Amino acid sequence: MSGGVAVDRLQVCQIYRLLQWVHKGNKVQIEKMVNLGVENLINLTEPQDGIGVLHVAVSANNQDLVEFLLSNGAHPDIQDKKGRTPVMLAAEQGHDAIVALLAQNRANMRLQDDEGKGVLFYCMYPTKRHTYCLQLALKYQADANNVSAKGTHVFQLICEKAQEWAHICLMMLDAGADPNTTNQETGVTALMEAAKAGSLQLVKAILRKGGNPNALDRKRFTAVHYAAMGGFFEVIRVLSAYSADMGVINLEECTALHYAAAGDNANCCKFLAQRGCNPKLRNKEGLLPRQIANGAGHKAGAKELRKAENKQGKGKKSSEDTLMSDLWALTLYDWSYVFEAELRKAFGNESDTVTTEMFIAVLEKLKAPVEQDQLNTIISAHAKGKEGYVNIDDFIKGVKYIQKPFLLSSYMPKKKRGEKGGKGGKKKGKFVPPVPICTLPPQFMPRRPDGGPPHFMIETYHNGSDLLRFDPDHPPVHPIVNDSGWYLEKPQKVYVNINSCVESGDLESLDLALSQGVPVDVHDQYYKTPLMVACSSGNYEVAQYLLGQGADVNVCDQFLWTPLHHAAYAGHVELIELLVKAGATVNAQALGGATPLMRAIQSSRPSCVDFLIKAGASVNAENKKGQNCLDIARAFADSRIIELVKDEMDFLPKPNETAEGGKAQEAKPTTEEVPT
Repeated sequence: MSGGVAVDRLQVCQIYRLLQWVHKGNKVQIEKMVNLGVENLINLTEPQDGIGVLHVAVSANNQDLVEFLLSNGAHPDIQDKKGRTPVMLAAEQGHDAIVALLAQNRANMRLQDDEGKGVLFYCMYPTKRHTYCLQLALKYQADANNVSAKGTHVFQLICEKAQEWAHICLMMLDAGADPNTTNQETGVTALMEAAKAGSLQLVKAILRKGGNPNALDRKRFTAVHYAAMGGFFEVIRVLSAYSADMGVINLEECTALHYAAAGDNANCCKFLAQRGCNPKLRNKEGLLPRQIANGAGHKAGAKELRKAENKQGKGKKSSEDTLMSDLWALTLYDWSYVFEAELRKAFGNESDTVTTEMFIAVLEKLKAPVEQDQLNTIISAHAKGKEGYVNIDDFIKGVKYIQKPFLLSSYMPKKKRGEKGGKGGKKKGKFVPPVPICTLPPQFMPRRPDGGPPHFMIETYHNGSDLLRFDPDHPPVHPIVNDSGWYLEKPQKVYVNINSCVESGDLESLDLALSQGVPVDVHDQYYKTPLMVACSSGNYEVAQYLLGQGADVNVCDQFLWTPLHHAAYAGHVELIELLVKAGATVNAQALGGATPLMRAIQSSRPSCVDFLIKAGASVNAENKKGQNCLDIARAFADSRIIELVKDEMDFLPKPNETAEGGKAQEAKPTTEEVPT
């Protein structure tokens, strides 16, 4: 680095004058002073704070001026009296374009300030611009393992906010961050922070990179303790797959089971007790986990803990001699669950059964947590009926070597038994309709992989601009001009039903949801897709947008209604036309056999009926009650529609006369019953 602090009076006067011209952005005067002033004036800094010309230009977010100063010889690595470089200031303020410009001019991304902090410490703000700055810094060799003078590791510090910054943590890992980074003051590791936040994806990534699941902090907490505090069952299971010790006792004489009992998570309590956590250990206050659960009113957790206490120290039943509940077998079972994709890829998708030689080779290659003699036990458990082969599905499900209470299926909600009825006390089976009529069953509305709500609940778009300064009629000229994010608090995420956004025409929220991977044809709890709701509510703009995003024009709800049925029943002819042009089936039949034309007849909209007939809809189609379109038109008694349907029927070829009377078939009698 060239340059330094201005010393003599002439240098001091000239550098202050030059900084004034930089503040004003006067390129002519800047160039004049650089050419006629003291030697290397552009790289001098003022004596009070050590500020240089690039510091001023970067703080003003003047990219054009920064580029001008660099072209005139300004060095990108000039540091102020706190050791901060221009790229640190740009990263702190989220000026990603300036960070890119300085990086291209060979700014040293590994320099540290007086506190030992590199540029990555300055990127830790929850905005997209700061994320871009971090990506640029990593691309240009910033130190992903930078440790400050106080012993704070940059990766560990980012992991403290893993709930919001999981994607940034993953970028840091890919850039070479140490998965076992530790806060030297507290002893908390990056894995503990990820487990505390419940970030399953980050926990998996850290463990795959070599993170130690059994590391202890200053209070003897492990990652399992922190996961149990939050009740993160899936995180605990992943830790078990990497041979985490579930029974560690911290300085408060608490196991992970004590914290799970306090958090009202029965599955966590059951899992920890099965994987080696002693339910009969008391903490410093002399309380068992079950007593903690009872005191907090957590009945389900207390029930599981009571079962665990009763089983503690007892041998397995003779009827279960062929199945195991040994800790090593459970660890292997959990491991196979976490590595299912890798196992299936290694075995190939051609067959569900592989030879024992291939089975052993793949498990050794993937470094499964199992010894050779234990592996032979697993193979012998699968060899019954098929010597020399192992069924991959049975191995991953654990049904051939793990006792049933320890399987993942035992953690699923149990079905309720049928109620007793009749004189003989026989149990009557619960009536199950052929299709779920009202709402989508819970098993078909799974939560997202990160634990978020079902996909039909989407995040609402929030305009982060200051509405007193910017509104739809006066938007910011350029995103960089909009500094609202610096003084407005970031609102919490709000999730709403995607079809509520469709009804209100909230295209911003829909666009945000689709960009986040929400399927465009997602069904809500009432089986309706966004396109169906757009058609029934008459929102042409949203329907057009959804079709442009690839929405299925012939998707069905629980009554087999298509979007065309909904548009026809609501009487929106412009939407009917849009759907037909997009390839909608005009004669699609609903559960009761009704076609879109029949729904249009019910809506008493002649324009819809006329368009569907011209589009090829059959007027002779019958529903399951044997009613055709003319029958339905007469039932709803709209003379205009009756005439349209009659004209179309008269235009069609006449039916053949009967052999006996030589007369045409008689028209079916009308009915006043509302068709389905």
